[in-house]
Amino acid sequence: MTSTRISWDRSWDWLIRFVTSETFIYVIKRILQALLTLLLASALSFFIMKLSPGDYVDTLRQNPKISPERINELKRQFGLDKSWLEQYGLWLWRIFTKGDFGTSFVYQRSVASLLWERIPATLMLAIASLFVTWAIAIPLGIVAAVKQNKATDRILQVISYTGQGFPSFITVLFLLIFAQYTTPLFPVGGMTSIDHADLSWFGKILDIGWHMILPTIALSITSFAGLQRIMRGELLDVLRQDYIQTARAKGLPENRVIYVHALRNAINPLITLLGFELAGLLGGAFIAEQFFNWPGLGRLTLQAVIAKDQYLVMASLVMSAVLLNVGNLMADLLLKVADPRIRLEA
Repeated sequence: MTSTRISWDRSWDWLIRFVTSETFIYVIKRILQALLTLLLASALSFFIMKLSPGDYVDTLRQNPKISPERINELKRQFGLDKSWLEQYGLWLWRIFTKGDFGTSFVYQRSVASLLWERIPATLMLAIASLFVTWAIAIPLGIVAAVKQNKATDRILQVISYTGQGFPSFITVLFLLIFAQYTTPLFPVGGMTSIDHADLSWFGKILDIGWHMILPTIALSITSFAGLQRIMRGELLDVLRQDYIQTARAKGLPENRVIYVHALRNAINPLITLLGFELAGLLGGAFIAEQFFNWPGLGRLTLQAVIAKDQYLVMASLVMSAVLLNVGNLMADLLLKVADPRIRLEA
């Protein structure tokens, strides 16, 4: 009985410490802020769509086979006969009470089911690009800083400026031309091969990875160029600090000075940028997904905007805002882990 009581008291004390901790309070605050952001994002996207001329039913009027009576029936079915505020209010009410984001006009399916199908593909592409970008940009940025004003640094600067100067769609076009000349080495259509269902689980992973190569490169080139320059600048700034000069004066090996003392402080601003980098990749995925026929959220949103599929557009933009907020929150928490001196309240 006594041991059970002690165990319960320890569990209760741990729960109190966890709930009152700086990290937990910060996460709750960010979640509340995110809810307000999502509400504003959904309202903005809804009223922008409504201010644009026409709606989904207007496109059906061009079909002479659809009678005016059927058009009016569809307007009532989709709720387009109600006022703007009523449509938006009912949409929000269904989300809060049923978790229902509405029905897609084009696909005649639940919007939530469409999103759950497409989000993994977009996240897979964005996260793969993020890993590739950091794996290339950080080492090259370190090399450029260590070899400052030497031939290596100048070459890397030229590569960085060239990468930043290329718009994403130009990069995609170059990759498509490259794929055409190297066919069938790099596939450019879809996420899987025709025989994907017949492959083993390991073969399916390789097949998806094979199709991801060119879209990942397309997303990574511009991001890597900017990140490399930031890494170089931050490391150069840290290497000029007094404590680095002191570490060198003590006779510490240069590798230890750079990779232990300098890099740990230089990497903090880059971790802060992680959330924005993820958001940028999600935005850039629109172009890559469209050109490479990748079945992701960006391509679905673009098709929904063209078709005036308002509930699908609103839910897609809200989901993009959710991913942005999650990325920024993860970046803040990683920054706290990387540097315990940082207070989340600041």
